[in-house]
Order: sequence, then C-alpha cells, then structure tokens
Amino acid sequence: MGDTFAGYGLPGQPGGDAFWAAAATPAFAPRADGGWTALFLRRGSAATVAFESWSEPVPLRRWGGADCWYAEVPMPARLRVTYQLLDADGAHGDPLNPVGAGGDRSIAATPDAPAQPHWPAVGPDDVLPLPRTRLRWTSARLGGRRTVRVHPAGGGGPIVLLLDGDDWLYLHPAMTAFDSAVAQGDLPPVTLVFVPAGDRQGELACAPALWEAIGDELLPLVEQSGVPAHRDRMVVAGQSLGGLSALYAALEFPELVSRVACQSGSFWWTPGPPDLTDPLGGPAGGAVAARLREERPDLSGLRAAFDVGEHERRMLPHCEVVETLTERAGATVRVSRSPSGHDRAGWRHALLRDVGWALADGGGPAAPPGHRALTAGG
Repeated sequence: MGDTFAGYGLPGQPGGDAFWAAAATPAFAPRADGGWTALFLRRGSAATVAFESWSEPVPLRRWGGADCWYAEVPMPARLRVTYQLLDADGAHGDPLNPVGAGGDRSIAATPDAPAQPHWPAVGPDDVLPLPRTRLRWTSARLGGRRTVRVHPAGGGGPIVLLLDGDDWLYLHPAMTAFDSAVAQGDLPPVTLVFVPAGDRQGELACAPALWEAIGDELLPLVEQSGVPAHRDRMVVAGQSLGGLSALYAALEFPELVSRVACQSGSFWWTPGPPDLTDPLGGPAGGAVAARLREERPDLSGLRAAFDVGEHERRMLPHCEVVETLTERAGATVRVSRSPSGHDRAGWRHALLRDVGWALADGGGPAAPPGHRALTAGG
C-alpha cells in the first residue's frame, strides 16, 4: 500500500503538505497490457468520479485516516473523457485538474491521446467569451423564441452551423478554437452559427421542421445580421443526434445542405418510441441506412465527414454501415476514429479538422465521387 502513490511520482506522506503541493490529477501509470491506470485524488471528503461516457462511476476511498481520498481507474490506450466529482453538494469539476469543460466538468486524457491543438485549457473559474452578435429567432415552425450567437472567425466566410450550439458556447470554447485555427492557417475564415437545442429528440431525430425553419427563418436572419456569412458552401456540424440530423438534412434538403461533419451520429435511430432498455439494439444503421438502401439517392454532390469514438463499441456497427452506404451513393466521404467514447471532449478535434476538410475542395481539385479518406483521428 505504501507504494500506491509513489508509482505516480507523488512525494511524501499521503495527505501531507509535500504530497498536496505536487498533486495533479489524473496522474497515470502504464499497465502491462498497453493501457493505463489513472489516479484521481480529492482532498477533504468522500466523492465519486462520474464519467460522461466509457465507464460506470467509481467511488473514491480514503487513505487511512489522512485527508486524502483516491481511486485508481484502469483506462485503455488512447482515451480522452469528461468527468465530474459527485458529492453530497452536487457535481463539481476537479480542483486538481487544470483542464476543464465549463465550471463543473474536467477532462482526463491518457498520455498517448493525441493533442488537441487550438482548444485552450478551461479551469473551473474561467468564464468563456461569447460572440458579440446575438440574434433573436422567433420560429413560426418550431415555436418559441431562441437566442442564436454568430461569430465571424477570421472576419467571416462560409456558414458553419453548430448544432447543440450552447454546448460549444458554454462547455467547450469553440469560438476560441476556431479563431486559433483560422489564425494559424488550419482553417479558412468561417462564420459560426451556434444553433441552440430545443426539443432534441423531436427536432434532431430526422424531423423536417427544424431544417425548414433553418432554411426559411434562421439563415435569412444570419444574412441580415451584418456579419459576413456565405450560404453557398455551408457546413453543418453535429454530434450524436445532431450528427444524425446533419446527414438527414443532406438527404432531405440537398439544395440546402451539401457539406456535413458528423461526430458519433446516432445512426441507430428508428421512428417510433425508443427501446429504453436497449436503444442501440435495432438494425445496424437504423432509419438512415434503410433509406439509403431503399431509395438509392444520388449523393454525388455531398461531402460528408464521419467520426466516431474508437471506444464506442456498440456505436461502430451503426456508423460503419451508414458510412459505407453514403460512399456507395456517390458522396465524397472521410472516415476517422477519435480516441474517446461518446463524449464532446473527444469530438472537438474532429470538429475543427472535418469542417476544414468539408471546405477544402474550394482551394484545389475536387475529389472524385465516392472518394474515401480514412484517418486515425486525434
């Protein structure tokens, strides 16, 4: 037991001043199987480490009578995951981890997880900057009024619709990351439109009303805002149900959407009440795969980037069949796998990379229909 913390490079008696001065979590030690053991620490009281995906919650245990609570959690190679500390007062970020997502979430990354350039570390007390342009969208089709933020990265350019936009405003600083990527030449100037989530299941699950409202109501508001915004090369980026909705829009509204970036698209979805006991247990590829097989649409005008976490084992069959069928329909397809589970911490590098890829055909020769670029992803 005495060697538990020494293996992570922590000096002194657990709970002592030297120990806490050096403590930073998670700390990692390699395992013989190529994975890692992650050490989580907390000073003061009991808590549970709750992961956004990939693992069940793990309770911390006390080290003897010391003011030190800890958990050792086995992790696979290449993993980036969001987590919280849960205690009697609620959910909190990890005060010993400088890398966070919003005020009450932290991010753990194994030492072999690829870097995520352009995404700054966000501490628990940091306040993320917000775009200056704010639109009031009163939707006749969807009902209610929504606030939509618009940001011209690098002065603005093609529109990038970010579905579930509030997450990219308040949890992960997409505005800052896109500004950095444009400034360093990794992306062309773009205009970010942060589309807030309403009724996610009702609006994002292959529903035409959302895309009718975006085309007829929201995009005219953006174009009238005074921010440079070009609709002709618009990219739709979405994750989970948002990824499903992005590809659905390309199928149903090809005159509106011809470039998509889907991270962990919920391609298991089928119409009707979900099977709450096993929502991923249906036919591979769900309703989208069935439509691609039955209708055989011509998707030669579509550029579609697909990414899914390499640790999302049950999602992979659903995503793989949709990727293959989309390519067979003539689309230019990019496929990658990120070192994560179903988690925005893993999606955010793919977001920047795949938006850039979706726009890249403007600067060089177009890829032939059916072209697939398969990359490991970061």
